[in-house]
Amino acid sequence: MSGSNAWSRSREKMRLFPELFAQCAGEAATYGKCVAASTAGRQELRKDMCAKEFEALKTCFTAAAKKKAK
Repeated sequence: MSGSNAWSRSREKMRLFPELFAQCAGEAATYGKCVAASTAGRQELRKDMCAKEFEALKTCFTAAAKKKAK
């Protein structure tokens, strides 16, 4: 059944997440600090406030996932 195959792929990706996250710890910390600083006090997080940091994290995750796939 094709539906169960999709779930298997999703579960496998989720199993890899901690390893990929560890490879991108610096980028994740930078993004987290940006979000925390942007929401200090009663400020709301707005779209694209931390876009540069998010893009760096996304790029790192993508590169780490590609390395893992090989």
